[in-house]
Formats: sequence, structure tokens, C-alpha cells
Amino acid sequence: MLNISQKKELVENLAKELGDAEISFLVDYKGLTVSQVTELRAKLREVGAQMAVVKNTLMRLAAKGTGSEVLIDLFKGPNAIILSKDDPVAPAKVISEFLKTNEKVQLKGGALGGKFLSPEDVTQLAKMPSKEELLAKLVYTLNAVPTNFVNVLAGVPRSFLNVLNAVKDQKDAA
Repeated sequence: MLNISQKKELVENLAKELGDAEISFLVDYKGLTVSQVTELRAKLREVGAQMAVVKNTLMRLAAKGTGSEVLIDLFKGPNAIILSKDDPVAPAKVISEFLKTNEKVQLKGGALGGKFLSPEDVTQLAKMPSKEELLAKLVYTLNAVPTNFVNVLAGVPRSFLNVLNAVKDQKDAA
């Protein structure tokens, strides 16, 4: 049992985490075994997200004034909050995959930039390419532009050389 000063410290720390988070998800984890919760936490850690189980009253206090404030009405029952500071897509993918194999988990919603995300919105978010995939596509595109430019520039002398060879062949044939 936590005393009042410990609860205040917990709320302050959680409020800071919620404020720093780019995205947060709220899930009802009722019915999961300890090993399933451990598995979910491990998968979330791999993508830079974290999962915490906190009393709803403390969660309501911590969420005030943060982007996760839109979730306050959902703080009922056994909840776990999932936070990510970096990539909003990666944890959404982990949650969506976990929901496919664990019907007992219920995604209540999410918050991205102070906007509420319904479970359907989170599913759509999970279908988007991750930050790494987008960066790889950007690097490929940025690399393709100078490569194509060099090919175009090399094409001019190559074409000129082909014309000179054609003229030479005509003169040799005549």
C-alpha cells in the first residue's frame, strides 16, 4: 500500500511520462495470464514502448493537462496504459498483432497529439509503414534523384557518340 507522498510522486512521474509520450493506448488486460502480460511488455519494449498498470484514480490525476487527457473517461476497470515517445506506428502494430492471438485483451482507445483514437483508428494506424520504413524510402528516393541525374548527363555524350558513329558508318559505306 502506498502512502500519500508515494502516490504524489507516482502521479508526478506518470504525468511526466504521459506528457513526453507521442502516443498512448489504453487496454483492458482482464483475463490475461502473467506470462501473456510479460510477453506483451517484452514486445512493446522491443519497439521503444512501455506498459504500466496504475490505479485509475491515479491515472486520472496524472493524465490531466497531457495529451492522454482524452482517455480519462475510459479509466474504468483493469487498465494498462501503453506509452511511446518515438514511433506511434510500431506499438500500434504490436498491439494489433497481440489482439489477434489474445481475444481477452480489449483495446479501449488511444491518444495521439491530444486527439482521441478509436480502436478502429489504432487498427488503421497499425497498417501504416513504420518510421524506419518511411526513412528507408526517403533515403532510396534521395539516392535515386542524383543517380538518375548522372544517367541523364551521361546520356548526352553517349547519344552524341552514337550519332558520330552513325555518320562514320554512312561515310564508310559510301
